[in-house]
Amino acid sequence: MIIRKGTPGDLTEMRTLFTDTVTTVCQNDYTSDQINAWKSGAENEERWLRVIDSQLVIVAKINGQMAGFCTLDQGNYIDLLFVHKDFQHQGIARKMYTFIEQEAIIRREKILTADVSKTARPFFEKMGFNVIKEQTVHVKGIDLTNYKMEKELN
Repeated sequence: MIIRKGTPGDLTEMRTLFTDTVTTVCQNDYTSDQINAWKSGAENEERWLRVIDSQLVIVAKINGQMAGFCTLDQGNYIDLLFVHKDFQHQGIARKMYTFIEQEAIIRREKILTADVSKTARPFFEKMGFNVIKEQTVHVKGIDLTNYKMEKELN
């Protein structure tokens, strides 16, 4: 597996991975209406361009295929962390997270934060994050539950 910084050339693959992962991996935690609203975020090309332009983006590649990606916004906010549906439970999220955490430490950040799905919550808890509060977000008129989580860095 290769972990490298993301480039604008990765955007199409990132958006496809996002949509496929939300559709398949999150189906036990969210209704089909919630999933459809959530994955519609892939259509917002302007938002994705802002991600690649203003955030630290890392991608994980296995045999040339994107296995996952993770983004760090403003030095301490994990905006996106997704692993390809065919590469779940192989340590990819942990490796990407470790890379991002080390970058935050280098930047002298004291806390990492994230807004985390029901599906991702157990992973973030294993990484040492604590739930600050449960949240309801509104996407295209549909309510989705997620969690504001944070981790103190040493």
